[in-house]
Amino acid sequence: MSLTLYDISIPVFLRAFDNLTEILKKGEAFADEKGIPHAQLLEARLYEDMLPLTGQIQRASDSAKFVPIRVGGVENLPMADEETTFADLHARIRKTADFLKAVDPAGMADKADIEVVIKTRSGSTTFNGKSYVLNFALPNFFFHVTTAYAILRHMGVPVGKLDFIGRPE
Repeated sequence: MSLTLYDISIPVFLRAFDNLTEILKKGEAFADEKGIPHAQLLEARLYEDMLPLTGQIQRASDSAKFVPIRVGGVENLPMADEETTFADLHARIRKTADFLKAVDPAGMADKADIEVVIKTRSGSTTFNGKSYVLNFALPNFFFHVTTAYAILRHMGVPVGKLDFIGRPE
C-alpha cells in the first residue's frame, strides 16, 4: 500500500495541532503564573515585519485546511481571522481539526497530478498535487507552527523540543 496525499498531510496536521494546543495551554498558564497580560504573548512577534502569535496560528490553520480544499475539492470553510484570545485560538484549532477529520481520504486519492494554482498579490504559481503538498503546504504549515512555538519560547514560556514534536505514538 502506497502513501497518499491524505496520508502525508491530514494526520500530520492533526498531530501538530494537538501539540500546538498543548503549547498554547502552557503559554496561557505561564502568563497567568507570571502575571503577564495575555495580549503580551498573543501580540508578540519574533520581528516587527512578522505576524504575531495570533497570525501564526491563523496561517497554520489556513495552510492545513487548504490542502483538502485545493487537492480534494472539499468546500472551503471560511474563517475570519478575528482571534484575539487564547480561547479564540483554541477554538480556531478545534474548528480546523474538525474540518480535517471530516475529510474523506478517497477524495484526495490519485490527486498527485492535479493542477493546483496559488494566487497571491505578486502573481500565481502552479503546482501538481504532490508538489503542492510536499513543497508548499507542509513547509508553509510548519513555518507557522514553528514560528508560533518560537514566539512563545522567546517570551519565556518553558516549552521544548518534545512539546513541539510530541511524544512518540
